[in-house]
Amino acid sequence: MQELFARRQGLHRKILIVDDEFIEREMLGNMLSDLYEIVYAENGMDALEIIRSEHITLSLVVLDIHMPELDGYSLLKIMHADSELRRIPVIVLTAEEGAEVKSLQLGAADFISKPYDMPDVIRARVSRSIELAEDSVIIHETERDSLTGLFNKEFFFEYGKLLDRQNSDPPMDAIVLDINRFRIVNELYGKSYGDLVLKRLGGSIHDIVKIHGGLACRSDSNCFCVYVPHIDDLKEKLPGYLSEITESVGDSKISIRMGVYCDDGSGLDMEHRFDRAKLACRKLRNTYQTRCEFYNAEIHSRELHAERLINDMDKALEEKQFKVFYQPKYSVLGEKPVLSSAEALVRWFHPEFGMVSPGEFISLFENNGLIQKLDRYVWNETAAQIARWKKEYDITVPVSVNVSRVDVFDPMLGDILCDIAKNNGLTPDKLLLEITESAYTDDSNQIIETVNVLRNKGFRIEMDDFGSGYSSLNMLTSLPIDALKLDMKFIRNICSDSKACRLVEIMIEIARLLEVPVIAEGVETKEQMEVLKGIGCNIIQGYYFSKPLPPEEFTELIKSECKEEEYAHN
Repeated sequence: MQELFARRQGLHRKILIVDDEFIEREMLGNMLSDLYEIVYAENGMDALEIIRSEHITLSLVVLDIHMPELDGYSLLKIMHADSELRRIPVIVLTAEEGAEVKSLQLGAADFISKPYDMPDVIRARVSRSIELAEDSVIIHETERDSLTGLFNKEFFFEYGKLLDRQNSDPPMDAIVLDINRFRIVNELYGKSYGDLVLKRLGGSIHDIVKIHGGLACRSDSNCFCVYVPHIDDLKEKLPGYLSEITESVGDSKISIRMGVYCDDGSGLDMEHRFDRAKLACRKLRNTYQTRCEFYNAEIHSRELHAERLINDMDKALEEKQFKVFYQPKYSVLGEKPVLSSAEALVRWFHPEFGMVSPGEFISLFENNGLIQKLDRYVWNETAAQIARWKKEYDITVPVSVNVSRVDVFDPMLGDILCDIAKNNGLTPDKLLLEITESAYTDDSNQIIETVNVLRNKGFRIEMDDFGSGYSSLNMLTSLPIDALKLDMKFIRNICSDSKACRLVEIMIEIARLLEVPVIAEGVETKEQMEVLKGIGCNIIQGYYFSKPLPPEEFTELIKSECKEEEYAHN
């Protein structure tokens, strides 16, 4: 039935029959010619020439052992040593006792005994050998990453779990490698160069696995996983491996970070080992040199703490453990600084841990998507507070709120923000939206489209942390923004470093060309404020004027500083 199906589908497979005996070649060919295209060779040298020239189209080689010029054993060795020829299955023809074992050891798929007295058996063996070889090729292509030749993620973990089940005793180490800022490498040098880097890195990883055993995969675009038998002196060897890998990549501008989980006898399954190796690797995220980090008790403690914060988040939102503070922004265009707006900053007052720093939970929630819940909570709290100030003091203080990268990709973002403003009796321009510069560079087309929708609905957009990302000047001209907010690291040395001051001047000049105001955050001294005012900065935010204040203290600030006739916002 299978042979009939193959004929009906027009699947023509080519078989090479190699035998120095003319009659035996013809007999075998006659048995198979109704199903396959037959090619003949009368010795090993002719056969090798045909195999090399037609290896892509050959489905099987039927090979006699004893031949002049190049015998069957020698031809098997040559084919087995060649990665291209090795995939072609070989059935050995022999009447010699013991030849079957040697042939199989050299890579033969099966054997046929002489004389040929059972045609149906021969046809079945041929069909089965071709089928198994083709299945093997399909599996190999499916389980491998086409660029690096390493396993893909799914097969890697399946084989790893199988390895653990079959070999419960040997301890295994998990290693994660990642290329720092690989997205920038692709942008600067092109995808073909990025692919070359990945291919070279994959080759180095393959060499490590070849030496120590184990498995390796490309688990993500620029992330690799290596599962190897435990190496006692791994800490001492890793710097050498990293040097070899960096050298093989062939570009000093490429830096690699490596996270390692060493087997500690705790019996963790494979996936949890790699979770811990990734945590160690993630610790090096903001470093831009080749380094390695081992998972340890400190990272474990931090992991447990992070997991606790994630689990406590919903309850914290329900109980309003998150408090929104407000840091004022002052317009410095006139002789006297005037309160113009504020920024909403969230604080978490945990019943057990006390005040949890935003640095602990913001990035944590960004990484797992929970930031959307927190952002919406802050937006609602902020809008309600603006409405209370308006009702009690007849003063509307615009407040900027953060819009995370996750929010930007929500197709309902504009409607959600409009509903929040409407429910609190506010016009959209009173809820200022801060989007970081780095978010614009992640997917500029999507961000620009989203921001245009928001601006058309009446919201004003502030680009936060300007200068910390990778925006090109050409890109800036097309960005829909209403204000640039300088990254605070540019402000720190503005009074002591002429280059830092000049750089800020340039960014303010860029903003002037774009016809948008500049906000400087992180201003701590009068000297910094005066320098910024002198070079044309519009709005100042920072501890020089005020730290972030809880709502009741900001209310007192409004009462003391914002009489109706003095109040102005930019």
